[in-house]
Amino acid sequence: MSECPTCDGQLAFVQQYSQWYCYHCQQYYQPGPPPSPGQKEPPRQPYPEPHPGTPAPQPTPQPTPPQPAPEVQIQPQQPQIQVQEATIQPTQPTANPIWYQNTYRIRKKVLTVGNKYWIEDDKGNMLGFSKQKLFKLKEDIRIYTDEKMGTELFRIKQEQILDLWGSYAVIDSQTNQKLGTIKRGALSSAFVRDEWEVYDPYGRLVGGIYEETGRGLARKYVSGGSLIPEKMSFFLQGQPVARINQKFKIIGDIWHLYCDRVPPHFDRRVLLACLLLMGMIERDRK
Repeated sequence: MSECPTCDGQLAFVQQYSQWYCYHCQQYYQPGPPPSPGQKEPPRQPYPEPHPGTPAPQPTPQPTPPQPAPEVQIQPQQPQIQVQEATIQPTQPTANPIWYQNTYRIRKKVLTVGNKYWIEDDKGNMLGFSKQKLFKLKEDIRIYTDEKMGTELFRIKQEQILDLWGSYAVIDSQTNQKLGTIKRGALSSAFVRDEWEVYDPYGRLVGGIYEETGRGLARKYVSGGSLIPEKMSFFLQGQPVARINQKFKIIGDIWHLYCDRVPPHFDRRVLLACLLLMGMIERDRK
C-alpha cells in the first residue's frame, strides 16, 4: 500500500489495471512499486481511468463464517379421519299399493243395529270394510278386507279417553306401525267450520283438512243446514293437494276423495281414516 499524493490516504494497488486507486479521492494513479518503510513516495499525477465508465474496484468481501443450521423440530402428524354424519331417513311401512291411488270412495249404509262402511276405488272395487260399534267409550275402529271381517287391514285408535275431541292414531295392522295421527280442531269445528289436523308418524304437524268457511257456517247456523253436503280440502305443507266431496243418499252418505297432488309416498289411509271418523263420529255429535 502507498499514500495518496492528494489526501495522504492509503492507496490500493489494482492488479487488473496495474494501477493505484484512492478510495477517498476515487481516482487512479500511475503505477509504481510501493515505497520502502520510512520512505515517502513522491507526488504522483492522477492517471486517467483506463476506460470510460469503468467501475471502481470493490473491497474484497470477508468470508462469512458458516452459521449452524437451524434445528428443525418434526411434529408427529395425527392421521386425519373424516367422519361423515349419517342422515337417518324415516322409513315407510311396507303397504299394499291400493293405499297409494288417487281416487277413493267411502259408502255409508245406515242400519238400526250399526252403520256399515265400504272403502272402494274409482271402479267400485271394494278395498276395505268397517262396521261401527255402538256404545263405545273409547273409539276403536277397525277396517277389514271384506264383510267377513277375517283379515284386518288397519285401525283407528283414540289415544286419550278424556280428550273431548280426540286424537286418533292410524295404525297398520300387519306391522303395528303408526301411519299418522289426525286430531279434530275443537273451537273451529264447533263454531265455524270442520277442521282436522294431520300429523306424520313422528308427531309432527304436516297439514290439515278444512271445510269451506261459508259452507261450514251455513251448515251450522242456517235452518236446514244439516242437509248441506260437506266440501273439504286437504292441505299438505300449506298447499292444497286433495279434495273431499260428500253426497247424501236415502239410506246413507258417500264421500269422494280426490288425491290430485298428494305425494306418491303419502299413505292415503290417513285421509280415509278422517273420512270414516267424519261419518262415524261427526254426525253422531251433530
